[in-house]
Amino acid sequence: MSGQSKKKPFKIEAYKHRVEVDPKYADRTWAVIEHAINEIYNHNASGLSFEELYRNAYNMVLYKFGERQYNGLVSTVTRHLRDMGKAIESAQGSFLDELNRKWSDHTKSMQMIRDVLMYMDRTYIPTNHKTPVYELGLNLWRDHIIHSAKIQTRLVDMLLEQIHRERMGEVINRGLMRSVTKMLTELGSSVYQEVFEKSFLDVSASFYSGESQQYIEVYNCSNYLRMAEKRINEEVERVSHYLDSKTEPKITAVVEKELVETHMHRLVHMENSGLIPMLVGNMYEDLNCMYNLFKRVPSGLNLIKDVMASHLKETGKQLVTDPDRLKDPVDFIQRLLDMREKYNEIITKSFHNDKAFQNALNASFEYFININNRSPEFISLFVDDALRKGVKGASDDDVDQVLDRVLVLFRYLQEKDVFEKYYKQHLAKRLLSAKSVSEEAERGMILKLKTECGYQFTSKLEGMFNDIKTSQDTMLGFYNSPYGNDMADMPAITVQILTTGSWPTQNINTCILPAEIVIVCEKFKAYYLGTHNGRRLTWQTNMGHADLKATFGKGQKHELNVSTYQMCVLMLFNSADRLTYREIEQATDIPGPDLKRCLQSLACVRGKNVLRKEPMSRDISEDDAFLFNDKFTSKLVKVKIGTVVAQKETEPEKMETRQRVEEDRKPQIEAAIVRVMKSRRVLDHNSIVTEVTNQLQARFLPNPVVIKKRIESLIEREFLERDKADRRLYRYMA
Repeated sequence: MSGQSKKKPFKIEAYKHRVEVDPKYADRTWAVIEHAINEIYNHNASGLSFEELYRNAYNMVLYKFGERQYNGLVSTVTRHLRDMGKAIESAQGSFLDELNRKWSDHTKSMQMIRDVLMYMDRTYIPTNHKTPVYELGLNLWRDHIIHSAKIQTRLVDMLLEQIHRERMGEVINRGLMRSVTKMLTELGSSVYQEVFEKSFLDVSASFYSGESQQYIEVYNCSNYLRMAEKRINEEVERVSHYLDSKTEPKITAVVEKELVETHMHRLVHMENSGLIPMLVGNMYEDLNCMYNLFKRVPSGLNLIKDVMASHLKETGKQLVTDPDRLKDPVDFIQRLLDMREKYNEIITKSFHNDKAFQNALNASFEYFININNRSPEFISLFVDDALRKGVKGASDDDVDQVLDRVLVLFRYLQEKDVFEKYYKQHLAKRLLSAKSVSEEAERGMILKLKTECGYQFTSKLEGMFNDIKTSQDTMLGFYNSPYGNDMADMPAITVQILTTGSWPTQNINTCILPAEIVIVCEKFKAYYLGTHNGRRLTWQTNMGHADLKATFGKGQKHELNVSTYQMCVLMLFNSADRLTYREIEQATDIPGPDLKRCLQSLACVRGKNVLRKEPMSRDISEDDAFLFNDKFTSKLVKVKIGTVVAQKETEPEKMETRQRVEEDRKPQIEAAIVRVMKSRRVLDHNSIVTEVTNQLQARFLPNPVVIKKRIESLIEREFLERDKADRRLYRYMA
């Protein structure tokens, strides 16, 4: 009902009456409890009635004598602890054993006392903010036993002595040590730290400092590292057996500082056994040990990384600048590959494939591989060697693995466009001479380069493959045409039609072909120009090859596989027995350097010397004379006579290639400048240089001077203009 008032809650109050207590009740009751405590400490608790004791302790609190009972407990326990302290101090046998026994007695006694005084523990102590009974016992033990000057000093000395003995190889009672240190931790982490841990760490630092000074003088790096690793493991094990777990990072930090950090520079640079001898000797386990130890100390890994990088740069620099190594480009690149594989394996096995070390490896290789400006050419030559037919009997999978490895070196190049220039030349030679290991391998390499360099580069390479296929179809058409039908008594010819622009630029070296070859060439030219309007053919005789049938003394016949230049020279001997160098040069019009290499391969290579040279020597001079070698013999019917080629470019060829590269870079730099300015509209000179460099560094590092010249060229052609107010700024002209 809304009009009624709310009912009050029902409450029953305790019946109050005055309880009269005997004035001597507290004294009599406490005397009983005190006697019981004494009996407990004296190991005579079996005759006590704990039920009666609990009731007495309960009544003491109930009748407001809790404070009397609590203070009496403190006094009684303190008295017993003083007696215990005297017994511990006067212990004749093992001090630690006696201390541990007394501690065990005390804790058992306090547990029984706590049970008797349970009601006080639950009511009086929380209400009056007193220390609980068992905890009170621990505090009294701490104050009267552990903090006793004589006991504490002796306790710490004994513990440290036991640890020292164990470090020196003796067997100690680990169970006792565990009990004593556990006692300290139970008294509070601050007690353990102040009484024992601080001294333990100080003494340990002193011990390992002395030991490290001793061993660093007599051990080599490997043995010292093993010793340090063993000591750290021992300390970790020691903590797990009888020290507080929180001590582990502290003691290991001490050992690491004294054994590793203090001596890490000396260890790394130790003669005959430091980091560099380990790297040279592929000492994977020792390197792994050094890595794991140095990882524990500040700047430890940076030290290893920096020394390794410095060694790599120095070793690599010696390799790429060694004149003897530059004589063989394939061996040069193979050594670089072996070197990288060696250090990559070290980083993987010993340094846990640490990214920082991988970055140091890459930075070191990028540094020294670009010191030698012929590295792009040599890498291309190495790829050329790998992609030629019959290289060490390698399968397609083997070749693919080699290409993957060399592509890593390719990524380090700062002048990737120079590599591209050489790669096109070498690919052209492989395709025209049909010496590729397989079309699949060639296309696989192009796909890899496409991933690295982009479509712009590979489109021309793919055009080269298309020309080879188209040429095959053209030759079928030629031989099926009237021009090819009347060639029964003429030399057979195979022509490769190369699209200008797709193939690398070649200097057109004129050569006077034999008359019978000229007739066939003219027939093909007439056929091709008759079927393709508006085209022009230019013969590249320096890139062809031929098969000749030759008859030597005693009617011995061989089929000679030679270059077009060699064919021109050999066919002169159909009408002459002896020709001088000058006569051959005049009759063929082959350029001097090419002619000398050609004659050298025909007359100076053992087993391939179809000509004789007078006087006989390895080099060709303009005063030499040549004769047909009718005494030539070979076990093979087909004899392949390769041209003695300069595997590397000569200095003039190198300068010419460099000039072509520089010319090719100009439009790329200009295009980058225009892209930057088109998006930014107005920009200062330094910003243009920075942005253009960022755009082009994947292919090459443009020279700031060249960038400045290209900017001037663009200003002249009115793509850009200088700002009229501020001459340092450029403006894009739409």
